[in-house]
Amino acid sequence: MSWWESVDGEIRVLIAPDSGVSERGTGHMLSLRHPKAGTATSYLFINDGLQELQWFKQSHCSWFLGDYVCEDGSIYTSTPVDPVFIMLPIFEDARMKKGEDPGKFRQLDEIMFIDGYPGYQHLLGISEKSMCVVCEVKEIGSTKFYRLDDSKVLAWLCKKVERLKQTFLTLDKNYAAQDEKRTLADVVLMLGEYLRNEPWMELLCNHLRLNLQELTVKAVDQYSSTSDTAPQSFTPENGSTGPAEKKASKIGRQAKKLKPETNSRNIKDMFTRATRSRPKPT
Repeated sequence: MSWWESVDGEIRVLIAPDSGVSERGTGHMLSLRHPKAGTATSYLFINDGLQELQWFKQSHCSWFLGDYVCEDGSIYTSTPVDPVFIMLPIFEDARMKKGEDPGKFRQLDEIMFIDGYPGYQHLLGISEKSMCVVCEVKEIGSTKFYRLDDSKVLAWLCKKVERLKQTFLTLDKNYAAQDEKRTLADVVLMLGEYLRNEPWMELLCNHLRLNLQELTVKAVDQYSSTSDTAPQSFTPENGSTGPAEKKASKIGRQAKKLKPETNSRNIKDMFTRATRSRPKPT
């Protein structure tokens, strides 16, 4: 667990994997489109990997950071996300598919230029390797052209389903006891948080013989029952730390502007060890 100072001088507490806090871990906070909702969402790009930020806060809570008190008691978690999920809608729009026409081949830098979202330019270095899994690639001279391929996307999604299903069975024994179709529905429901209904959820549900409408109703019910307590994606609307894209401070470095409370005691001094001898009353 580390903390950093945002450009507005506020302190944030971040829980991140070790790979996100290495010595060369000066990263970038990027504003990218959410792959399903299309709204601006914050991601951390660090060590050539993309991580999504989740935000959770309870009322009336703070953090003790050494000898300091952080008024913002929010928890920010950073977890790796497959960049293919994030770039899938961008490549889908770029091919301009109409009906049975598979669409156009486009250059990578052309596809990744999104007006109002300069953060995608940071992903150019990883997009070629990532998107080859789901794209047709043609080379003309030294230039490569990409076009999303539905069959490759479906094969990639099926691998995600199988891997996630095995993870469910490992983490929760209840899944081993329930019907396989129900487990598949839960898996697809989770993947659906990162996929547009058209065409990807429809394509996947048809392949697995699942009812997309029933899954949509189930997703709404689950969101209604957990919306007050579940972590949320970190967006400018629920807790932006400044401009959409900014260079993050080196994670783990204590903020300079944070000042200790004056005329206050260390929290350790407020407690007494049970084994400490006490003066006997006279």
